[in-house]
Amino acid sequence: MSNYTRMLTDLQQERTRMQQEIRSLDQAIGALKRVLGRSQVSATAAPKRRLSLAGRRRIAAAQRARWAKFRQQKLAA
Repeated sequence: MSNYTRMLTDLQQERTRMQQEIRSLDQAIGALKRVLGRSQVSATAAPKRRLSLAGRRRIAAAQRARWAKFRQQKLAA
């Protein structure tokens, strides 16, 4: 049982050490945000733009039309 107790104590100490490390990282991030300014930091963290299903279908149809035109020109030549 003492082996489990020692392992539990070691894990708790490791958790405490990691929490301190996270706090120091948060402080470093905060300092960088203050130096860079909010506008530059938020510009890199912009959410991704997503296409709707209809938009993807329109793009796919246009691509198919381009390939069909290319193949027709190839056959005609």
